Amino acid sequence: MHFFLETLRLIGLSLYYSLESLVFLVVPRRKKNVSGEIVLITGAGSGVGRLLSLKFASLGATVVLWDINQEGLKETSRMVKENTTGRVHCYVCDCSKRQDIYRVADQVKKEVGDVSILVNNAGVVTGKWFLDCPDALVEKTMEVNTMAHFWTYKAFLPAMMASNHGHLVSIASSAGLTGVTCLSDYCSSKFAAVGFADSVDLEMKALGKTGVKTTIVCPYIINTGMFDGCGTKWPRLLPVLDPEYVAEKIITAVRQDQEMLVIPRSLYVLFALKNILPVKINTLLTEYFGNFRIMDTFKGRAKKD
Repeated sequence: MHFFLETLRLIGLSLYYSLESLVFLVVPRRKKNVSGEIVLITGAGSGVGRLLSLKFASLGATVVLWDINQEGLKETSRMVKENTTGRVHCYVCDCSKRQDIYRVADQVKKEVGDVSILVNNAGVVTGKWFLDCPDALVEKTMEVNTMAHFWTYKAFLPAMMASNHGHLVSIASSAGLTGVTCLSDYCSSKFAAVGFADSVDLEMKALGKTGVKTTIVCPYIINTGMFDGCGTKWPRLLPVLDPEYVAEKIITAVRQDQEMLVIPRSLYVLFALKNILPVKINTLLTEYFGNFRIMDTFKGRAKKD
């Protein structure tokens, strides 16, 4: 009887959630108010992190900016102050170092308060064939793109759980859902970031902390300079993404408590096919979409003197 009731519940809820998803394809979800929230954004000194800082501040949130680049932080802070009325706090933090994260996190909690929206956005990329990747850069990739998420969660999640209120945002990558040549370390770090965020989300639900939300973001290449030199074989199907567009989609996803955001939408279909097609067909598709040689022209963000 227990098996029968559990199975009946599964079928009933599955039908309900499927219908709910279909409805929300037509009727937009209600957006929550983020005014008054304390939003911490790592990698806020440039790119999508800077745009998210501006957008959250314009919505009335207090933004806490983290970056290893002090000049970038100052510029983002200046832009927030000039274009919004939101409060802004800046902290230089090396997200590759656990003790630095804990130290600055304690400083934030004392000087600003408990973070209620955490955006793990900081990231690095090596862009080399695996055997050409120096060990130090592989370690740096994992430290910034993955391990930093562990330490920021450890620092800020307890307060969210205590109040049963908060939002964990992981800016991962489409490379966290499929392998790409010359991105073995990057893909590994993003796969780990996706798995980590998904697992903690399940833990919150299992513990009844339904007020602590999770949004995992998996975009294709964004035109921020991080992947300069890389193009796309079929730009109509897989375009290089505009940072402003991506930031707006992320803000909307957070405000609507969307758990997974993949950009562009065509990737939803491609990843669904990846899970059901034979490996050899997936390899053909990878070659067809240019992912075998996508990093051949990679330059990356120019280093400042």
